[in-house]
Amino acid sequence: MEQWSFPPAYDDDYFPASDSRYWFPRRETMPAGERERAILERLKVVCAYAYEHAPFYRRKWDEAGFHPSRLRSLEDFERVPVVQKKDLRDAQRLKPPFGDYLCVPESEVFHIHGTSGTTGRPTAFAIGRADWRAIANAHARIMWGMGLRPGDTICIAAVFSLYMGSWGVLAGAERLQTRCFPFGAGATGMSARLVHWLDMIKPTAFYGTPTYALHLAEVAREEKLNPRDFRLKLMFFSGEPGASIPGVRAKIEEIYGARVIDSGSMAEMTPWMNVAGSAETDGMLCWQDVVYTEVCDPATFRRVPYGQRGTPVYTHLERTSQPMIRLVSGDLSHWTDGPNPCGRTYPRLPHGIFGRIDDMFTIRGENIYPSEIDAALNEIPQYGGEHRIIISRQTAMDELLLRVEAGAAVHAKGDGEIARFRAEVERRMQTLLGVRAVVEVVAPNTIPRTDFKARRVIDDRAVFREMQAHIEGAKN
Repeated sequence: MEQWSFPPAYDDDYFPASDSRYWFPRRETMPAGERERAILERLKVVCAYAYEHAPFYRRKWDEAGFHPSRLRSLEDFERVPVVQKKDLRDAQRLKPPFGDYLCVPESEVFHIHGTSGTTGRPTAFAIGRADWRAIANAHARIMWGMGLRPGDTICIAAVFSLYMGSWGVLAGAERLQTRCFPFGAGATGMSARLVHWLDMIKPTAFYGTPTYALHLAEVAREEKLNPRDFRLKLMFFSGEPGASIPGVRAKIEEIYGARVIDSGSMAEMTPWMNVAGSAETDGMLCWQDVVYTEVCDPATFRRVPYGQRGTPVYTHLERTSQPMIRLVSGDLSHWTDGPNPCGRTYPRLPHGIFGRIDDMFTIRGENIYPSEIDAALNEIPQYGGEHRIIISRQTAMDELLLRVEAGAAVHAKGDGEIARFRAEVERRMQTLLGVRAVVEVVAPNTIPRTDFKARRVIDDRAVFREMQAHIEGAKN
């Protein structure tokens, strides 16, 4: 296996032949069983390293009766205690700032990133200098698989802050020797400036969130620009579900005339592109020789068979600073092991990440993910591009209310067309989700847009009553 070692020792000058589909042909196309045998040997090394250097793992594993010397199969590895995000926060609270799972001296920390801490104590990510190089090499390799090459221009339209997404792309783009166009996002008026820069620079590729790409297209039209004139060939996304949802993906591809690729696991797992599509393969490949991915039963954390749903559980195979070993994502996905169009022999998440399990809500016995509503609305041609989901209980039953923008053409045709649009949304919700939804139709640009991850779910009884009254008044 090419450049396969722990700690990683990548050749920063290495490039495959320009016409090669693969960065590392052997690692990417070897028989899956052979790769799994190599991964098992690496897991033994990684677990021994963590046991020696991290009191966090030594304590957790001793309490569970696990020792790295007992790891003899991947089935044994499924019995290794999982790590939850709460465990990481608790470890950092007891041993600030980086927790007792930091396996290198603090003097070796090169980058500090983390969560925002808006809902509690933030989690600090400490990434060593050598790990940052390994991350750059891994991302460059995966971006090569997307079809990017040295000399291409990559626009990074994501927030440059604690958020790992933008920095991870930048590190990979620099290693890949592309032209980096780190425009960022988030400041007032930035989107209007960005569309003019895109029209001027005409980059090869664009990175951001699906929500922001759709918002940017609206801004471009307001600025009298056609998104297809940006001549983007590739748009790759992370941060939220969408790029693997057929309706959303097709809409973005139609607007920009570009290939859309989904990517991204968790910031803690950087290189977070460890699940990512390729130039020929939709969904997300599990790049198992970078981060070992198991899709597990959310209750037992044992692997589910291919073809079934579960929560991804991730293990670093190259990180030395804050290695994550069996970190539970809390997301929901579905994996397969069939042949991939690109020829890589990795398992695949054909529909990407559906969303977080704790984002799921239940309406009258039906389990619903916000991404499913997003997908259904994006299949309606007259959809205006944004919506809000309001969950409440007015009397004895749960209620689902959607505030949905309709396109300008719908409103221009008057009340009859608005009523037809409302009926179509209600029908789609009933057919695709099995639930009845109360729908309020609003004009384009009524609902605020975001430069980052969309937050569309509201659980608010007062809002429900207000909107219900408004809808009933509009019908009378």
